[in-house]
Amino acid sequence: MHTIDLAYVGRGLHEELAAYIADQQDFYADEGVHVALRDGCTWDDERLRRCATIGLGRALLSRLTNGTPWVALSVNTQRPLFWFLARPGLTSLSDLAGRRLAVHAPHTAPGVFARIVLRKAGLDPDRDVKTIVRSPGDYGMDLRRLNDGSIDAAYVGSTMAPEAVAAEHGWQVLAWVGDHFQIPTVGVAVDPTYISPDDPAVQAVVRAHRRALQVIHDDPDTTVRHMQTFLGGQTAQEARAHYDAFIAPYFTTDGQPDLTIGDEAIAAVAAELGVPAGVTAAEFYRTGTTAP
Repeated sequence: MHTIDLAYVGRGLHEELAAYIADQQDFYADEGVHVALRDGCTWDDERLRRCATIGLGRALLSRLTNGTPWVALSVNTQRPLFWFLARPGLTSLSDLAGRRLAVHAPHTAPGVFARIVLRKAGLDPDRDVKTIVRSPGDYGMDLRRLNDGSIDAAYVGSTMAPEAVAAEHGWQVLAWVGDHFQIPTVGVAVDPTYISPDDPAVQAVVRAHRRALQVIHDDPDTTVRHMQTFLGGQTAQEARAHYDAFIAPYFTTDGQPDLTIGDEAIAAVAAELGVPAGVTAAEFYRTGTTAP
């Protein structure tokens, strides 16, 4: 049996769902690979390069800013699962002008996506919004600060169902990033400096994840059951509503991205980072068929 380390670099359904299903449904074992799922959220890029990674957004930023030759071999979704959640009185992104927003750091992939969406709403994220940078995944603290009024809005990820949380507290979901910015963001990527894209273990992981994507589309009950592991604060009905709204319509069935969307996204990310768009979608997203 082949072995490989696979690192996730964020928490929640966006990052972990396909890998979690592949693990829980024994698809890795079926494909002949032993996968060690590693928490790479706080790893530096050099350590991450020695693993396969789920975080395509971080891999793309590393390639654009440092020239690290990451390549993506499978894509789970092109609609990032991040939301702007706000206290009562705010009804649109433009209402964030002059407000306090808890958000990821500008140099992180989620932070870049947030800044792109804010600019599309006519806001300068450095001048028009009072940003409070916090660690990725610290969304529980965001909810506490929203509740006590120390922040006005938070940019949150998929460790919760934001629409259910908003309904419970009387808050407002101002926007879902996936409605405003598309980019192939999660899947499987490797740095060929250390791991060949054709490595049998890598190819086995890709096949297992594509089987998981089929489960997401063909078996809602199983998918929602697994989702509840991540959405412990929500009911089964709320998890199913979240699946119907954000997962089933937008996760791929075969791991293939839209390269036109990919090129547009790379250009937007590079512009936000202030670096050249030195790679095309076809060069970065090498998601052809896998070896048997």
